[in-house]
Amino acid sequence: MLYIGNHTTSSKGYAAMGRQMVKNGGNTFAFFTRNPRGGNAKEIDPEDVKKYLEIAGEQHFGKIVAHAPYTLNACAAKENLRVFARETMADDLRRMEATPGNYYNFHPGSHVGQGMETGIEKIAEILNDVLTDEQTTTVLLETMAGKGSEVGGKFEEIQAIMDLVEKKDKIGVCLDTCHVWDGGYDIVNDLDGVLEEFDRCIGLSNLKAIHLNDSQNGLGSHKDRHAKIGEGQIGLDALVRVVRHPALEGRPFILETPNDDEGWAREIALLRKMYEE
Repeated sequence: MLYIGNHTTSSKGYAAMGRQMVKNGGNTFAFFTRNPRGGNAKEIDPEDVKKYLEIAGEQHFGKIVAHAPYTLNACAAKENLRVFARETMADDLRRMEATPGNYYNFHPGSHVGQGMETGIEKIAEILNDVLTDEQTTTVLLETMAGKGSEVGGKFEEIQAIMDLVEKKDKIGVCLDTCHVWDGGYDIVNDLDGVLEEFDRCIGLSNLKAIHLNDSQNGLGSHKDRHAKIGEGQIGLDALVRVVRHPALEGRPFILETPNDDEGWAREIALLRKMYEE
């Protein structure tokens, strides 16, 4: 089964997100746990969650993918920023238990001149602080484009973080097609080779979700500029091969393309059609 949806807004609550996704033709979605550019989080309404769970059950939704705010930098140089990252992630993981068994995705962060090794150690340190035995949520490290001092632009950097995490059963990876392309992984001409390298470095069993995005820029550009499906440098055919790849079967595919609901509905319908052909 193809689980596909788009990144939507949580401002109206879980049930509204679920209803919108059904309207868009999706059966999964991503959402920000709080203001993506700040730290405010909306109070969770148990009745709203109950209505959402009913919709998800009726529509056979796959796992949903929460997204940490962009302002979270687990390897920041300033300690107050790391305190914010630690406290925000811990609070988000508590809130995620309202909808148990799903995914929480975050950008590993930018080491801002401290060096890759220090950045990796700091990210793992925060994960070791916030992960608990009791949580049902899997925390996903997102593959990045490698711009500036970003950590996670190479599979080896993601694996280095995971190697230092104590509760390995609580973590996984979200692969972003735009990011890996911009990072230098040729998913257009050698998708099998890229996935084999991922398996060698990290293990495909740890790949839990995919952000399905085209890219405005060329291979290895390290730019991170998403494009609509089929309108970028990756192209429709290559992205359909990603969706169809047997090694990725059953994972949620999340569109983060520059669109509105009408545009996402068109992309979802197109990708479903081509997946089934």
